[in-house]
Amino acid sequence: MKKLYVHSFETSWGNIHTAATDTGLAIVSLPGKSRQAFEARIGKYFSGYEILSGGDINRLAQEQITSYLEGKLKKFSLKLDLQGTPFQKKVLREVARIPYGKTVTYKDIAVKTGKPSAFRAVGSANARNCLPLVIPCHRVIAAGSLGGYDGGLKLKIKLLKMEGAL
Repeated sequence: MKKLYVHSFETSWGNIHTAATDTGLAIVSLPGKSRQAFEARIGKYFSGYEILSGGDINRLAQEQITSYLEGKLKKFSLKLDLQGTPFQKKVLREVARIPYGKTVTYKDIAVKTGKPSAFRAVGSANARNCLPLVIPCHRVIAAGSLGGYDGGLKLKIKLLKMEGAL
């Protein structure tokens, strides 16, 4: 049976939950998101897995996420286990390349994926990102506005200000 390791920890921004497979980090909850929302993502992507607590990848994720939220870490170096369709994974790999303190538009990401008119699909892929913070979907904005964010616009603004992007 495949295994999923879960972990929760407190940061100055709020409680965060993570889940990792033997392949890599698979789920990160945003500060302020409920345990139920985290468990719903587990159920969606990892039904049938044996759920265990702890895990080396989760401990490393805790260290890096905490350092990031303290403004000390600019780039994550975690093994990841991306979830989603091939297009969604392609979008997430592009989003992961956005430098700290920079923003790009949904259209910019669509162009980089080779589908310049698929900016709405890019938005949908971002909305399904199971690894926010680590894959910085908060750095993707709409043309002329900040766009949406799973953690709410207030959190998106706070993250972008912390990075010096606003």
